[in-house]
Amino acid sequence: MIRSHLRSAFIFLSLGALLFVSACSGQGGADAGKPIKIGLLASTTGALESYGKQTVNGFQLGLEYATQGKKEINGRKIEVIVEDTETKADVAVKKATKLLEEDEVDILVGSSSSADTLAVLPLAQEYRKVMIVEPAVADSITGSDWNRYIFRTARSSSQDAVAGAAAIAKPGVKIATFAPDYAFGRDGVSAFKKAAEKRGAKVIHEEYADPKATDFTANLQKIVNAKPDYLFVIWAGANTPWNQIHDMKLAERGIKISTGVPDIAALKTMQPLVGMEGFTVYYHTLPKNKVNDWLVSEHKKRFHSPPDLFTPGGMAAAIAAVEALKKTGGDSTADKLISAMEGMSFETPKGKMTFRKEDHQALQTLYAVRLQKGTDYPAPELIRELSPDETAPPIQNKKK
Repeated sequence: MIRSHLRSAFIFLSLGALLFVSACSGQGGADAGKPIKIGLLASTTGALESYGKQTVNGFQLGLEYATQGKKEINGRKIEVIVEDTETKADVAVKKATKLLEEDEVDILVGSSSSADTLAVLPLAQEYRKVMIVEPAVADSITGSDWNRYIFRTARSSSQDAVAGAAAIAKPGVKIATFAPDYAFGRDGVSAFKKAAEKRGAKVIHEEYADPKATDFTANLQKIVNAKPDYLFVIWAGANTPWNQIHDMKLAERGIKISTGVPDIAALKTMQPLVGMEGFTVYYHTLPKNKVNDWLVSEHKKRFHSPPDLFTPGGMAAAIAAVEALKKTGGDSTADKLISAMEGMSFETPKGKMTFRKEDHQALQTLYAVRLQKGTDYPAPELIRELSPDETAPPIQNKKK
């Protein structure tokens, strides 16, 4: 009899232990207590160095903001491993493979270059890891080269195009475009052309330059010869064409300039463009919300400067990752994250973003602006906010 009671007690305790383990497994399972590793790919050297550093700073600040300084979810610490792609696609693949195989990261984030990012996208699918794309913009990332593991907090070329066209495209207006000759530039021009012609304008000339060029004289002369009403410029990197555009006196030849307003370093070369109307992804004085207020305040404290063009994108990517992990209870497996992230809305320095279910592109606010004279450089003045619905790009992927 005593043995029977002891056996029943043992079974009861064993069942209790199993239930306890089962309950714990619902909050991270075998991974409970293990760190959540995020691999951040960025150009921290090379032509897009400033963009990469902005993204890294924004991402670290975003983790801090979204976790109230704890940098953990359900007892799992968040570790960030930064790798420099050097703005070279082959290096990006090598670094991403290292993050996935050696570091065993749970989530990938990046990168600064569209070419780097496109090279890495297949790895996300191969290793079944969610990748949050920031700040690369090529349409093909959430279009022809997309897979179900890809989410993008960065805006796309098509979102830029809608905003750029809203600033200058009208019936009868003739436009020339100028862009670097790679995915970022060509996707940008293709999207802008569609958006501008939808508004009745006509793109009469497309000019592409070597992304590493420093002399654009021949390119700009072809644009002058085409005699457009506007020149719409798409550019990224330190080798900007603004000084040569000024030296060749395009404005005096009756050609108005329009562009997406770049980072602060490039703004310092744009004194001749005061009065220009265009659009911007972000400028620190434009958004009016508590997330941006926190970002501006903290960035000034830590870096003695305001956040720049790609800082809020890095922050948005971090907030998206944290909000998704909160929804999964700290479970970092791809299927759980994808289910949580599809259709998910989250607050960022640019206001609310939403991952569209169909292609995982974040719908977001952009800004129609006019460059006004500033103390150190021309500063964007808000004309109006372009809402997430207004700038929503066409769905270009075949869901897979």
